[in-house]
Amino acid sequence: MSQRNTVIRSMHDLGMAAWFGGTLMGAVGLNGAAAKAIDPTERLRLSSIGWGRWAPVQGAAILTHAIGGVGVIITNRGRLAAQSDARVNSYIKLPLTIVAAGLSLYSGILGTRIAKHADEGATGVTEPGAGTSDELAAVQRQQKIVQWTLPLITGVLIVLGAQQGEQQRPVAGWLDRFKR
Repeated sequence: MSQRNTVIRSMHDLGMAAWFGGTLMGAVGLNGAAAKAIDPTERLRLSSIGWGRWAPVQGAAILTHAIGGVGVIITNRGRLAAQSDARVNSYIKLPLTIVAAGLSLYSGILGTRIAKHADEGATGVTEPGAGTSDELAAVQRQQKIVQWTLPLITGVLIVLGAQQGEQQRPVAGWLDRFKR
């Protein structure tokens, strides 16, 4: 007999959707728009304000996804024990989720460091300008890598979540056995 876990699955999926969407929108939209500010010192300041406003939402999204993920594992423990494909999927998802959470935290730390140098100005949030110190430029280079790695990893996690859903579908032809 199957059981429904709509709340847990929704927490898992909605948390990941917000996490992925927020990182991608931030890299493309927020950082891209801030780079167009006329005053170079406004670029880093505006981006830092936007990311600061997003941080609690992203934290809530990550927490919601984590709670949902633990719930999915608990409610599917029998299936995980019996199906090697489901176990492999979970073995891949768990460390990737931990890496993504760590990168999100690291990105926040880098963002705080960038904000402290906002008065230096820059070409973009992750692109140093003519008056950018070596310290700020180093942080910007790191942030540039992290800002694109996060949507990549969280996107992979979405695909793995979809794969888990597919693994729960009944075997093709299963109902046909009863028709005979």
